[in-house]
Amino acid sequence: QVQLAESGGGLVQPGGSLRLSCRASGISVGPNTMAWYRSFPGNQRDLVALIAPGGSTNYKESVKDRFTISRDNTQNSVYLEMNSLQSEDTAVYYCRVFATDYWGQGTQVTVSS
Repeated sequence: QVQLAESGGGLVQPGGSLRLSCRASGISVGPNTMAWYRSFPGNQRDLVALIAPGGSTNYKESVKDRFTISRDNTQNSVYLEMNSLQSEDTAVYYCRVFATDYWGQGTQVTVSS
């Protein structure tokens, strides 16, 4: 059974940083393209960043210079380092095995003063 468990969300002030973690079980993150998505209330989930098995990455334009996706195969985990957070980044963030139905439960990120 594949499970993805996100953690690391919370409340942060504008300009602050958070690091999201996604620990996988039942599947190895190394051979798979892994992705982070986010959703705003009432909206669909938008792709934020992904990392391919070879390490290449791709980002949503609005986060390109502020977010970094990484992977630790020894921990079977994927991370999203988020810097210079803005109120517009407030959303529920989800981990996903890209192009599959395997999603985490989501973690709330709130950017507010």
